[in-house]
Amino acid sequence: MTASAGVLYLMPNALDFGTADASAGLSDRIPLGVLRVAARLEHWLCENAKTTRAFLKRVEAVCPLALPLQQISIVELPRPPKGRAEPAAFDATGLLAPLLAGHDLGLLSEAGLPAVADPGSLVVAAAHAAQKRVIALPGASSITLAIAASGLNGQSFAFLGYLPIDADERNARIRELETISRRHKQTQVTIETPYRNAALLAALVAQLQPTTMLSVSIGLTLASESTRSDPVSRWRVLPGAVPADVPAVFSFLAR
Repeated sequence: MTASAGVLYLMPNALDFGTADASAGLSDRIPLGVLRVAARLEHWLCENAKTTRAFLKRVEAVCPLALPLQQISIVELPRPPKGRAEPAAFDATGLLAPLLAGHDLGLLSEAGLPAVADPGSLVVAAAHAAQKRVIALPGASSITLAIAASGLNGQSFAFLGYLPIDADERNARIRELETISRRHKQTQVTIETPYRNAALLAALVAQLQPTTMLSVSIGLTLASESTRSDPVSRWRVLPGAVPADVPAVFSFLAR
């Protein structure tokens, strides 16, 4: 315990989860000061305990842990229903027991920033309701990195999460979002489970108007990172490909 009041720390994770780059040094991906905070925390909430232990082993390679890994408390958040990408609602109050007892508590995502495209927002809301201090630590977000790399409108954008899996529903949603983008001059940003990347790209290329700008960022922060921004008309001539095992972010702006 480092403070009698207890603080909820939103801990950034590297964006290399599930990729070949996941063995790279964490100090190249996350600021040293953030890793020092991670090393001293004794209580964690996370999506997956196994991958959190792997994260802490990577932290330990840079900064010694305050406790042996086996003694660190790691509690998983409720999992979404099977077959559903988006998190389900849950009561997070009971997960805050260490924080309410005055211990600092870390919240970790599988990749990127907790509570952004992530179930952790309910934990953060519960911490605020309990009048506990919340500190978001600096780290990469694939969403903001993709917007920056796209060349599209970064002054007004909307993150949409996952589009419908059903093809007809997805196509209708893409056309609806393109209308919104054109009306408000707003960049629309979406993600997909990697094995469905190709299906989403194909749907975007087929449904968007030829003049709409489409940007695809693949493997952000990885050695193989790439971003391509082109009008849909050019995507149709030169389709390109997206891997089925690397995260991608899709952004478009109607013109």
